[in-house]
Amino acid sequence: MSATTAHPSSSPAPAAWSRIVGSGSCLPERVVSNDELAAELAQRGVQTSDAWIVERTGIRQRHIAERGVTSSDLGTEAARRALQDAGVDAADLDLIIVATSTPDFVFPSTACLIQARLGASRAAAFDVQAVCTGFIYALTTADSFMRAGRARKALVIGTEVFSRILDWNDRSTCVLFGDGAGAVVLEASPEPGVMAAKLHADGSQTKILCAAGNVAYGEVTGDPFLRMEGQAVFKQAVTVLDRVAQEVMEEAGVPLSDLDWLIPHQANVRIINATAKRLGIPLERVVSTVDLHANTSAASVPLALDAARRDGRVKRGDLVMLQGVGGGFTWGAVLARM
Repeated sequence: MSATTAHPSSSPAPAAWSRIVGSGSCLPERVVSNDELAAELAQRGVQTSDAWIVERTGIRQRHIAERGVTSSDLGTEAARRALQDAGVDAADLDLIIVATSTPDFVFPSTACLIQARLGASRAAAFDVQAVCTGFIYALTTADSFMRAGRARKALVIGTEVFSRILDWNDRSTCVLFGDGAGAVVLEASPEPGVMAAKLHADGSQTKILCAAGNVAYGEVTGDPFLRMEGQAVFKQAVTVLDRVAQEVMEEAGVPLSDLDWLIPHQANVRIINATAKRLGIPLERVVSTVDLHANTSAASVPLALDAARRDGRVKRGDLVMLQGVGGGFTWGAVLARM
């Protein structure tokens, strides 16, 4: 099943375009290097090393939240920084969408918790759950609200505390993930910012990446930890990220050669490099933060975007593609003029 949001030049002008006008991020203070993680895992009888992790993933460190720090804590701070960057008052927001697979509670939504902390009482607020593609789903949804004229200022957040759901005895997964949050502010614009978007899902692939536990009748049922079939995920990710990039550029009527920056989901440097190679995009035009953040799921794309905006790589007017791929199985991309 798929969904498309596209604005070809031949289509009537929407009620409003949406443009990214600010970004922000929040990372837990604790930085855990590969060496430190390897030493901690060795105490559990799990053997790994910095060389082993870097060779297979490109990850050198990750941020890990202290116990008690929640997705709403990280997401609220990222949101505040994005609002400050955009020069937007939280009271003027019409919409808050949070992408997370590690919500504070079953309900209320993490978006409602963040709304209350920000004082954004006018804003509708809800969560979306598409795992590592969550931010792309949330951004596409917010853009659709704006094109329909139902919002003029929106906040989109990806926030995760994946350390809560990791099996620290499973070397194949626990070395891969980190915690963090990233956010963007969208404003209605007379000119296109978000130019095209494409979302996909294939529920038949659920078992290759899942956390299949739940709480029912006061008991934990199933497996509460994240499980992944690494080779299957790698193969699927590279294939679909290549395909969806081509689809989005075609929808927008823009050649790949016009793309200034590719900002893919930050899961594994091998996936990032393989995707860029398939698309013919030089690595110097690919934003990669996986070495510093590891895989932060729904937070990875907005964290990478914010890092690239703040260090001056991504500038106003640049054409940027944002990509996500994750459990579900889900994938998608957004093409945006900054």
